[in-house]
Amino acid sequence: MGIAAHVAIGLLGAAVVIWVAVSAAITFVVPRGNQVALTRAVFVVLALAFRGIALRSRSYESRDRIMAFYAPFALLSLPIAWLVLAYFGFVMIYAALGVAPVHQALLESSSSLFTLGSVAAGDLPAAAVNAIEAGLGLGLVAILISYLPSIYSSYSRRETKVTGLDAYAGSPPFVGTMLRRLAIIERLDHTEELWHGWAEWFSDIEETHTSIPALVFFRSPQPERSWVTAAGTILDAASIVASSVTSEHHPEAQLCIRTGYLSLRRICDFYGLDYDDDPSPSDPISISREEYDAVFDDLAAAGAPMVADREAAWASFHGWRVNYDQALLELATLTIAAPAPWSSDRARAPVALSGFGRRTRRLGRNA
Repeated sequence: MGIAAHVAIGLLGAAVVIWVAVSAAITFVVPRGNQVALTRAVFVVLALAFRGIALRSRSYESRDRIMAFYAPFALLSLPIAWLVLAYFGFVMIYAALGVAPVHQALLESSSSLFTLGSVAAGDLPAAAVNAIEAGLGLGLVAILISYLPSIYSSYSRRETKVTGLDAYAGSPPFVGTMLRRLAIIERLDHTEELWHGWAEWFSDIEETHTSIPALVFFRSPQPERSWVTAAGTILDAASIVASSVTSEHHPEAQLCIRTGYLSLRRICDFYGLDYDDDPSPSDPISISREEYDAVFDDLAAAGAPMVADREAAWASFHGWRVNYDQALLELATLTIAAPAPWSSDRARAPVALSGFGRRTRRLGRNA
């Protein structure tokens, strides 16, 4: 090969190595939900495989068991993809430095990347590349290992609240069950702390599930639970309290709803999921008037202080629900969430892949 060919191969190899290093840094070090082509490619390829297998199963339990392996497996596959690409990138660099034949460049790259030290560098430039490759190989693996505790800490915080919701709303969670229990123990007019805690939860998942997007696909320990259906139950409960329960004000419930739907929208933004960012209060929602009336009547029978004007209450609930209805159902479809009333039970039938990982414009006037 001529000098120009050597230079071109070396530059291509260096570009691959830099791409891998930058991808790894952005994925785990930069605290922002940036799209990374290499990371997205790993998750999309594995999503095609896992979802394709899972959706062949007729029962939700079988799909849940299969999808429970998806996020952890994809996360652990990232360093493998990084190391493979870095390996071949350095092979090209060694070839450009005159290491020949090709199998010698392959051996030298593997010896350096995995710090085996079995092949000695032939000259000073090759020795310098050896040192860089050895450091990069260790660094790529160390990045993932160092961030695993943070990932599982975020997961644990999320699931602690999801598990705690079982005491209020049952499993799978349902807004009617939750509010009826609060009415029976006469706490329906004293829920300020409840809404405040869940508003903090929504803020937390917005930050963690966009900066570490794999968390979206980590499933709950129990198959009938899901962070998506828990979010829907809390938002519906806050919407019914804000619209239909007699009280002077429900500011904490209203703030919880706003925090919640903004959080769900930001997560939808990262995955390119469709929703209306400026809906009209009269736009259609997936909850029917009959379903709302059934919960209203059940609460009234349990002794809850319901508003006298049911038409106005329905209109108010409709106006709250429309802000998160579509985003909630899109996330339920994406994650193949556990069946639950008023959320995943009316989501679209999951497909092999739908809008995964494509960022689109999403900041509207309500944001």
